[in-house]
Amino acid sequence: MAGRRTTGPATTRCPSCAAPTVTQWVGQRAALKVTADLTPLTAEQQAALWEPNRLIWCLRQTRNGPELRWLQRWHPPDCPHAHVTEHRCPPAEPTTLF
Repeated sequence: MAGRRTTGPATTRCPSCAAPTVTQWVGQRAALKVTADLTPLTAEQQAALWEPNRLIWCLRQTRNGPELRWLQRWHPPDCPHAHVTEHRCPPAEPTTLF
């Protein structure tokens, strides 16, 4: 998954929690649809959120808008771009007391 071929980056808000997100098809044949938060992570957040089923993305600003690239293990530590994670809505507040 080199993340070189991408199609249709679109910034929008999550329909459930209204968080700002970017959605894009990524991969060799645009095989993976990714929705990521637009809020950049700090180094501490990135380390805490790193898990096998939740990818961290390098968010590059291009002429065509934001572009997500998979954050590989050999990603440069001094990368100037923001790093974001796959969007997950926060847990909903309970609506009842029982």
